[in-house]
Amino acid sequence: MIRRHRNILWGAALAALTLQAVPAAAQDADAEVRLRKLEAEVRALQRTVFPGGDSRYFEPEITGAPRTGAQPSTTSTTAVTDVLARLDAMESSLQRLTAQVEQNANSLSELDTRLSALETTGTAAAAAAQGNSTPATTVSTPANRPPTTAATTSSPPASSTPAPTPSGPTAQRLAAVQQIMKPQTDDAGDDEYSYGFRLWDAGFFPEAEQQLTLFVDKYPSHWRTTYGRNLLGRAYLDDGKPREAAAWFIKNYQADRAAARAPDSLLYLAVSMIALDDTNRACIALSEFSETYPSIAAGRLQSEYEANRKKVTCKN
Repeated sequence: MIRRHRNILWGAALAALTLQAVPAAAQDADAEVRLRKLEAEVRALQRTVFPGGDSRYFEPEITGAPRTGAQPSTTSTTAVTDVLARLDAMESSLQRLTAQVEQNANSLSELDTRLSALETTGTAAAAAAQGNSTPATTVSTPANRPPTTAATTSSPPASSTPAPTPSGPTAQRLAAVQQIMKPQTDDAGDDEYSYGFRLWDAGFFPEAEQQLTLFVDKYPSHWRTTYGRNLLGRAYLDDGKPREAAAWFIKNYQADRAAARAPDSLLYLAVSMIALDDTNRACIALSEFSETYPSIAAGRLQSEYEANRKKVTCKN
């Protein structure tokens, strides 16, 4: 009997517990629904306040291909560090660009100063050449005549060396000039230059000056013109007229600095300034030559450049 009453009591207790569990389960399910609803509303609010926000707060509505591995989350500290690093890089680049601009400006200023000095030299040399011109520099010779022209024996005698009052070339000199043949090819301009070169090479400097002047005036656009102006300066320099030579050298250099004989003219401009005892302008021309034509200064004209550097003492 006692056992029977115990079983009845246990059944009643179990029934009471069962009746209590049903409302609790219902309450848990309702709480889960409410919790999920609140989470969804929070995620929607986060998307509104933080568009494109961190995945730590909410899941993206549209996802790409499934990730194969765990991706490290990007923290705000990393983002700030990246921004600061980029700012530092931009400031460093700006500093380098500013330094480069200042350096280029200084280089251009130095080049302008040198060019101004060279232009002043050329202007002074040209003015001196016009002021010091004498009839002796325009002596009529057969340089512009065909090589078969007979020598003029009626011309008054004159010494081949500079004389106080020269009246003209001697018959012997005219005959010697006649022995120099003028080329006859399809290129008339090249023939004129080549004839002037032959006169200069033979030591007939006044005749070469006249012939080369005729060539550069008649053929200003010929490919040989840079050679002609440079050789005309050489002829005046060899004739003991460095001022006239300097005027032609600087004219040839300024006409086209990329021309074949522009480097030669710049170097021989320094030679002319040395002959005039103008050390300052000689140093400017030598420095400009080495900076503008470094390969030529170390190659074709190296010996001439080094020889003239030894003749002057430059500050730099």
